[in-house]
Amino acid sequence: MITQKIEGSSMQYQYIKVEVNEYVAIVTMDRPPVNAQNTQFRQEIMHIFDGFNDRDDVRVAILTGAGRTFSAGADIKERIGIVTQPGDYWRHNRTAREYTNCIRECQIPVIAAVNGAALGAGFGLMAACDMMMASDRAVFGMPEIDVGLAGGAAMLHKLLGKSRGRRIVFTGDRFSAQEMYRLGVIECCVPQDQLMPEAMQIACKIAAKSPTAIRLAKQAYNVVEHMPQRDGYRYEQNITEQLSHTEDAKEAQLAFAEKRKPIFKGR
Repeated sequence: MITQKIEGSSMQYQYIKVEVNEYVAIVTMDRPPVNAQNTQFRQEIMHIFDGFNDRDDVRVAILTGAGRTFSAGADIKERIGIVTQPGDYWRHNRTAREYTNCIRECQIPVIAAVNGAALGAGFGLMAACDMMMASDRAVFGMPEIDVGLAGGAAMLHKLLGKSRGRRIVFTGDRFSAQEMYRLGVIECCVPQDQLMPEAMQIACKIAAKSPTAIRLAKQAYNVVEHMPQRDGYRYEQNITEQLSHTEDAKEAQLAFAEKRKPIFKGR
């Protein structure tokens, strides 16, 4: 197994690759043949995205998959014999829950570039991202019901509403990227060779903004979605007031007046 050591990290990565250029991190899941998620895979995801919170050289990340699959979900083979002592299944569930939260709670925006099938936990990984894009060969589904399990209701209810979410969970049916785009779930559905260029275009636009403002904007989105509109707007106003005192805000306003591009320092 080829391992990769990420600069500034003590952990060796077997299944996840990271490339950083011009403040954009491309995170590629690479566990052939279908990027099935086992414990090591999830630990690497958590280690990488938690690490982004403390890195000044990363302002936005793109999550994608190697090969023809984004991620086919959990490694079912690992579940066989997973319980050897009390608490094993609960510990497994905690990891499965928190590794998607590390993307949702990551302080920088994360863009999903879904290059192929996103099934089960792979669908969950995509849904944890801030923006979701897909190639026209991608398909989505929750096949847990076909192996005697259940999952995804909380995520799908939020993304798709009552009827379509239940259909996906109860039937295990798969839906195309074209259908997901029609339903407004994903940002775009493009030919495979255009997926990463489209994702990079948005990522570079985000990376050019004030990193302080972007991090607080994501924080605001994560918080206000659980608030009444009045309270949420007040929370956002408080963040805007906080940002108004930063060097980046002053630089942005000065650059606007001088008709030039701002130079942000994240302060």
